[in-house]
Amino acid sequence: MSMTKIDTIESAYEQLDLPKKDCIAIVDGLFEIMKDTLSKGDDIMISGFGKWTVKAKKKRKGRNPKTGKEMIIHARKVVTFKSSSVLRDMINSGD
Repeated sequence: MSMTKIDTIESAYEQLDLPKKDCIAIVDGLFEIMKDTLSKGDDIMISGFGKWTVKAKKKRKGRNPKTGKEMIIHARKVVTFKSSSVLRDMINSGD
């Protein structure tokens, strides 16, 4: 199951012992900072967690999987995430 924004707020509320209103403001504020940073093309790196990077994709030829017709996929920017070794080790320690 995916963790939603509401789940994040609830988790912060339970762990930080702050009013729910403050937890909503903290989570919303953090996400706004992250969106603003990425929209400027800057990376976000959180030690022990990972790094979000904005990468430019070039225009390329593609194919519509439904019709098989060739088409051009326009240039665009995408956000990628690479987890830190600490997070990878934590995820894989349960195996």
